Amino acid sequence: MDRIEDCISFIVGKTAQQVTRRARELLAPFGVTPVQYAVLKVVCDAEALSGVDIGKRMVLDSASITGVLDRLESIGLVERKPNPGDRRAHLIMATKRAKQLMPQLDQEMDRLNDEAAAILKTGKEKLFRDLRHLGDDRNWNRNV
Repeated sequence: MDRIEDCISFIVGKTAQQVTRRARELLAPFGVTPVQYAVLKVVCDAEALSGVDIGKRMVLDSASITGVLDRLESIGLVERKPNPGDRRAHLIMATKRAKQLMPQLDQEMDRLNDEAAAILKTGKEKLFRDLRHLGDDRNWNRNV
């Protein structure tokens, strides 16, 4: 390879930085970061989840999830309740405020998706299909 700019790892990393920067800009007026939005989206889509379940869905370790949940709880967007099935654990639930805020957050992330598709001059469906295909570890294990 002649130039680092021709390395997929470099290109994808720089792309992720730009997408994350734009997501931060769009979510900042609501006091939520992109990772907080993602966790909140998972929590809002369920009645109640354990931190372990959220971590599995997000593919994040428990320490990372705990920190995000602590922040979301401190700003009143999630609450922890004792888990009746496991006294050592808590169930995480979205607050009423979070459920009211989610349509606005979703609208901003839809805007981000539309902007990315417009920059690439492609449809969102194809964009997401290709990115998911590239990110699927089964494809790497099978094709490498």
